[in-house]
Amino acid sequence: MPLLSNHLINFYSKCQQTYDSCHRKAGAGDVDESVRDVDESFVLLCHSNHGSSSLDKGGIKSKEIQSVIKGSHFQALHRKKGIFLKSSSSSLVAIISHSAPLFTARAMEKSVGATASLVTVFLFFLSVIFFNGVQGSIGVNYGTVADNLPPPAEVARFLQQNTVIDRVRLFDANPAILQALAHSGLSVTVTVPNEHIPDLTKLASAQQWLKTNILPYIPATNIIRILVGNEVLSTANKPFIGSLVSSMRNLHTALVGESLNHRIQVSSPHSLGILSTSSPPSTGKFRRGYDAVVLKPLLGFLRDTGAPFMVNPYPFFGCSAETLDYALFRPNAGVLDENTKLMYTNMLDAQLDAVFSAMKVLGFEDVEIVIAETGWPSIGDLAQVGVDAQSAAEYNGNLVQHVNSGIGTPLMPNRTFETYIFALFNEDLKPGPTSERNFGLFRPDMTPVYDAGILLRKNWASIPGNPSPVVTPVSPMPSTGKQWCVPKSGVDPTVLQSNIDYVCGLGIDCRPIQAGGACFMPNTVRAHAAYSMNAYFQAMGRYAYDCDFAHTGAITTVDPSYKGCKY
Repeated sequence: MPLLSNHLINFYSKCQQTYDSCHRKAGAGDVDESVRDVDESFVLLCHSNHGSSSLDKGGIKSKEIQSVIKGSHFQALHRKKGIFLKSSSSSLVAIISHSAPLFTARAMEKSVGATASLVTVFLFFLSVIFFNGVQGSIGVNYGTVADNLPPPAEVARFLQQNTVIDRVRLFDANPAILQALAHSGLSVTVTVPNEHIPDLTKLASAQQWLKTNILPYIPATNIIRILVGNEVLSTANKPFIGSLVSSMRNLHTALVGESLNHRIQVSSPHSLGILSTSSPPSTGKFRRGYDAVVLKPLLGFLRDTGAPFMVNPYPFFGCSAETLDYALFRPNAGVLDENTKLMYTNMLDAQLDAVFSAMKVLGFEDVEIVIAETGWPSIGDLAQVGVDAQSAAEYNGNLVQHVNSGIGTPLMPNRTFETYIFALFNEDLKPGPTSERNFGLFRPDMTPVYDAGILLRKNWASIPGNPSPVVTPVSPMPSTGKQWCVPKSGVDPTVLQSNIDYVCGLGIDCRPIQAGGACFMPNTVRAHAAYSMNAYFQAMGRYAYDCDFAHTGAITTVDPSYKGCKY
C-alpha cells in the first residue's frame, strides 16, 4: 500500500483526535452508536469517480487515497459546540493543504461532484477541527519517577473528567498505565527506552516489541505514536545513535505487518542540542556529523511515513534575568532577526524557527514539528532565575494560548502546534537540582500546583484539596492592609468578560489591558479580568462587597502585580 502524504496523515490524525476528544468529553451516552465504529472511516477519504486531476492540490495526489477507508461515513462530534454532523457520499474527497486555502464550496462541488449542502457541512467540519482552540490540542508528559503517585486508573479518570488534556506521552510502555488509559478517549504516545534501541535493529525484535507492548492494548487504548528513545543524539552513545533510524524503520515495518501503520506513527524526540547554531533563528543548522548521517535519513523516514519531527524546546533553560520576559511571553522589546527582518516576541518561537531553519537546510521544511516537551518549574534553587509558581503559571498558561492561537511563528505562520507540557506530576525521585522535581502541573494528590488554564472550570471546585474561595463577610467593612481583588478559580471566561465590560463601561481606566498596555500580556480573559476587577475594587474603596462580582471575585493578600504591570 502506498504511503500517505504528510498532509493527508496529519489531517486524518487531527480528525481522529477531535473525534476521540469529543467522544470522551461528551460521554458515551451522548454519542450516536454509529460513531463508535467509524475508526478509519471517521474521515471520508474516498477516491472520487470523477477523475483525479483536481486532487493534486496541496501535495495530495489521488493515487495516495487508497484502501485506508473502511466506509463512507463523514461524521464529526464537537462537544464544545454541541453539534453532531453525519453525512455520506461516495464522491466527497477530503483535500487539505497547509499552504493553500481550502476549496470554495462551488469549486469543490465542481471538482468532486459533491452536493453544495454536503460540501458546506464538510467545510464547517474543517473549521471545527482547525479553529476550536485549546480543546483537543494540549498533551502532557506522564512521568513516573516518584514514589507517591496516584494509581493510573485515578489519573486517567482525572484527566478525562477534569482537564482539557486529551493526549498523554509516556516515557515507556508501562502496562498498568496503558491498561488504565483504555476507553478514556486519550490519545497515547509510548516510548522505547534508549537502552532498548539497539535490540530493534532486528526486525524480529521489533515485531516482538510490538506484540508485547502495543497489540495487547489496542484498540481499547488509543495508541497513536511510538517514540524510539528520548534525546538520543544528546546521549553521545554511539550504539544508540547508530541504531536509531534502522530501529524506527523496523518498528514501522512491524506496524505495516499488523495493518497499524496508518494509525500509529513512529518518531523520536530531540533536545535543541542537535543544533550547532540557533541565533538568529534563520541561521539554525544541525550539528555537523549528525546532519547528514542521522538527521537527513531520519527526516526522510518521517516524510515518507507522515510522522512529525519532535523536539523538546525549553525557554526555561535558555533564559537569564535579562531575557525572562522574553521567555515567559511577557511584553518585551522583541528580538529582530536581521536576516529575515522578522521580529520575535518570545523565545519559544525563536527556538522552533531555528529547528525549522535547520530542517530547511536539509530540504525537509514540509515535515511537521511537534513539541514533545516543554515546561517551567514552580520551585527551584536560589540561584535559578524566575523559578516560582507564578512564572510557571505564566509560561504554561501563555504556552497553551499561543500554540493553539493559529498565529504560528514568524517562519511558520498560520498554524498550531501539537504540544506536550512537561510534566503531569511533580516527581520526587528525579535527580538533579530542586527544579527537576517540580515541573508538575499537579501534586501527587492531584491538586493543581497553579492555574495554567488546563482544568475544566466547571470541575475546579470538585477537585480534592482545592482551596475554598474567600467568603464575603456579612457586615461589609473597608479592607485594611494590602489587599487585591482577583477572579475566583473556575469562573467561566464569558462571565469574566462580562465583568471586564461592566468595569470598563463605568469609566474605570482599562487602558493597561488594551493592546500595547502594560498589562495586556498575557492576553487572556482571566488576566484582563483580574486587572479590571481589582481596579474597580481599589477605586471603590476596597470594600469586600466591591469584590463580589456575583460571587466570581475573591480577595487576596498576595500582590498579583508582575513586572511592568502594577495592580
